Amino acid sequence: MYQVLLFDLDGTLTASGEGITRSVQYALRKLGREAEDLKALEVFVGPPLLEQFVRYCGMSEEEAVKGVHYYRERYNVTGLFENRPYEGIKEMLETLNGKGYTLGVASSKPDGLVKRILEHFGLTGYFQEIVGSDPDKMKMSKADVIEIILDRLGYRDRREDVVMIGDRNQDVNGARQAGVSCIGVTYGYGSYEELSEAGADKIVKSVKELEEYLLKGQ
Repeated sequence: MYQVLLFDLDGTLTASGEGITRSVQYALRKLGREAEDLKALEVFVGPPLLEQFVRYCGMSEEEAVKGVHYYRERYNVTGLFENRPYEGIKEMLETLNGKGYTLGVASSKPDGLVKRILEHFGLTGYFQEIVGSDPDKMKMSKADVIEIILDRLGYRDRREDVVMIGDRNQDVNGARQAGVSCIGVTYGYGSYEELSEAGADKIVKSVKELEEYLLKGQ
């Protein structure tokens, strides 16, 4: 079974949809686009922002770069704290630590924001490594983030011992590209169908089910 557990942040450790969708809405308004339906903007929770502005909104890359800039104006001040850990997350992390797992966070969110959010919610101490994306590299992929944390943890040559845990297809795709397993969670922002089609090795529907599955390996 696995020795290293890598967690996504948004939609896996914390319910971050409100802050992200409101900040996307703010960015779109600055660009002269209206977006009233916050639920529809949940497609922005998880994937790299630049990619989603291009794909979801049909923007040119130049306009999408502006969108990311405007998004950060709001998110970096207000949006990152419109957020909360999922029920049972702290208790699960404490249990997994006690069982000897090595825990890490691998997120597409900018590195500094990942660390601020985890610190704010008192989650930092559960993780041996925390890695987010480089805010100056807007095309950085999930696989790139996973590669960095594998290197820091010394598991570049032991990928069979590592699993990525996330709620969106880019978590699954990033894990596959990096040669590690992936557990999909449906309590976040991705559906069972999305995770299944991406090829997740296991899909769970709750924090409790995730914990029970991981503890079976002990």
